[in-house]
Amino acid sequence: MSERLHKAIAKSGITSRRKAEELIKAGKVLVNGKRITEMGFLVSPSDTITVNGKVAEKEQKVYYLLNKPKQVLSSVSDDRGRRVVTDLIPEKSRIYPVGRLDYDTTGLIILTNDGDFANKLIHPRHHLPKTYHVKVKGLLNEDSVKLIRSGLKTKDELYQPALVSDVKPDRAKFVTHFTLTIYEGKNRQIRLMMEYLGHEVLALSRLSLGPLKLDNLRSGEYRELKPHEVKLLLKASSSND
Repeated sequence: MSERLHKAIAKSGITSRRKAEELIKAGKVLVNGKRITEMGFLVSPSDTITVNGKVAEKEQKVYYLLNKPKQVLSSVSDDRGRRVVTDLIPEKSRIYPVGRLDYDTTGLIILTNDGDFANKLIHPRHHLPKTYHVKVKGLLNEDSVKLIRSGLKTKDELYQPALVSDVKPDRAKFVTHFTLTIYEGKNRQIRLMMEYLGHEVLALSRLSLGPLKLDNLRSGEYRELKPHEVKLLLKASSSND
């Protein structure tokens, strides 16, 4: 996949995009031994880029699975100084979350520096099934379960049919625990669905994304994805084309 030369230089970690543009204009950049001064010049992964006599090493792709704690933003920065998911992973590469979980939602989220991989997973055409543990205030009745399973239509939104299982009402505490699998990624979807049905979401945690499961990873812990897991995610998203 081709990309602009200044972006490729910035990705290598040699310098920023703006500085890379200045170096290109100054004739300090070679591509496959040829001096390039053209802004917007496109390079491919097979090209060799040299900046001030130094070869720009291609950035190694990294993939992490994080169990996001509560009160952490699915972002790379926050102007209010709140914790963000990238604070939890000491990675030199500029990683970013694939999709998002709400501030108070916990569980599985992927972080990577691979833009093609991220775009594949979050593209509306490729939505992977996402499974959550949900705890709501009140007792979820069978009529509500049927509505969720058949596709919920609110005043403002139409939600695709979702899978509900392991419904466990706790009458003493007046709460219900259940497992919910959704097949789309609308903003605050589960909270808005439950609100429409008259239930406040007290806890929400993502357990799986497509074939990838959180398993025994504790809150705040992370691990690198194995190569076969990356391939499985790409294959699963491609099957939704």
